[in-house]
Amino acid sequence: MAAELDHSQWKPIANPWLIAATVALAAFMEVLDTSIANVALPHIAGNLGASTDQGTWVLTSYLVANAIILPVGGWASSVIGRRNFFMLCIIIFTVASFLCGIAPSLPILLICRVFQGIGGGGLQPMAQAIMADSFEEKKRGQAFALYGLVAVLAPSIGPTLGGWITDNFSWRWIFYINIPVGILAFILTSRLVQDPPWIKADRKNLLKLDYIGLGFLTIAMGGLQIALDKGEENDWFASGFIRTFAILFIVGMAGLIWWELRTKAPLMNLRLFKFKNFAICCFLMMLVGGVLNAATVLQPQFLQQLLGYTATNAGMALTAGGVALVIVMPAAGILTGKFAARNLAAVGFAFFAIAYFYVSTHITLDMSFFEASFLRVLQMVPIPFCFIAITNAAYVGLPREASNQVSGLINFVRNVGGSIFIAVTGALVTNRSLFHQARLVDYMQPGHQPYVGAVNSMGNFLGGGAQGSQMAQATIYQQLNQQAAALGYMDVYRMLCWMSIGMVCFAFLLSKNRPGQGAPAGEAVH
Repeated sequence: MAAELDHSQWKPIANPWLIAATVALAAFMEVLDTSIANVALPHIAGNLGASTDQGTWVLTSYLVANAIILPVGGWASSVIGRRNFFMLCIIIFTVASFLCGIAPSLPILLICRVFQGIGGGGLQPMAQAIMADSFEEKKRGQAFALYGLVAVLAPSIGPTLGGWITDNFSWRWIFYINIPVGILAFILTSRLVQDPPWIKADRKNLLKLDYIGLGFLTIAMGGLQIALDKGEENDWFASGFIRTFAILFIVGMAGLIWWELRTKAPLMNLRLFKFKNFAICCFLMMLVGGVLNAATVLQPQFLQQLLGYTATNAGMALTAGGVALVIVMPAAGILTGKFAARNLAAVGFAFFAIAYFYVSTHITLDMSFFEASFLRVLQMVPIPFCFIAITNAAYVGLPREASNQVSGLINFVRNVGGSIFIAVTGALVTNRSLFHQARLVDYMQPGHQPYVGAVNSMGNFLGGGAQGSQMAQATIYQQLNQQAAALGYMDVYRMLCWMSIGMVCFAFLLSKNRPGQGAPAGEAVH
């Protein structure tokens, strides 16, 4: 009883906001690296004598290692302590970043990216867990607002920053910039962060790693990430390569679930899913991660492919959304302490539905830079309400000792959701574009008077005769493809709108907790 009292009265020695800023800095550095290298891939491949397809492994290798390590934080913390594990991850990530920058060949770069992913995989969940334990429950939502800012803003500015660094310096500097940030984060963590009394390190736990569970997790996440990242370029399930990795994912995931529910010391405590609130929060967070990452990829892709924006300019069009996020996120954190999580989440998803419907009707080929920026703002405003409310609700009703596992799982499902939605929405854009292209081609017939009139008018403008007519037909066909692609993007945004409406309903399945106080009604704290 005395121990429980000590636990409830424990407070960190440093100001919680300094702690939050410190761990957020490290997490920001890691999340940024999930997207900053995207625009530099052609430069990396060309400089290292590899093809563009081979260069995409720079992303895949990092994401696979990252996904595998995310759930391992709970075990590692039980061995060396959460603070020490967090500092170890900073060291690994920083050193690996330096090695990535000096890599002389693609194979060596890929090996270094794997180690960078291993170090980075522990930073996100540990940062969130440290924040959760450093703040009292009624102020936890404000802390998660800072974490949400990191998790959402970093992927948004990654392509812009990566494009600017690559264009003005070298692709190697996208890795070198992590070095001073990593050193600063390490020094601040060593001085400010401490483990709470319920985090007890025991070197004996070193031999208690769930190796079988880790093996199944590696097979599942490796299969999923490679299938998703390489699916588009290999024609998905028409390729034996993709089918093989899809089967590995299914087998690995089935084995992981079976084993983790049987073993006494699981790598991932799937028994937490017996808590209704936590299970629903994980499902909703997977969808939030999905729509966030999909939207972050879709709009710059539209601007670059159809409107001719450079990577830097496409990233600049996202900047206004980041500014809106900085403004709205703290307000949403405060509201989390005043309103039930499910109500805020439902409001956020309703805003999502409205935003995506508006985008689906206004993302056009004659869209201006200002209009593109406004569309991004609309998509960013709902995120804080969903992200903070769901993250906060995930911890409610669970023992404080489970915070490492909770943060690991909630970040794991968010990342998985992001990977799935990026791949699925990309494939849907392609499929819907082909669908609309086939329909529009029906009107490009010699007997269709508007088409004939357009060819004749443009042909005369281009010089007349057979050559002018051929050039006119080619130009019109190019315009048709652009219009078909634009319609494909509209369809995908409309699908995201309908999905957001469904998420509003799921949000009300959460128990109605008292804001900032204890467990939801009807749920006991174990």
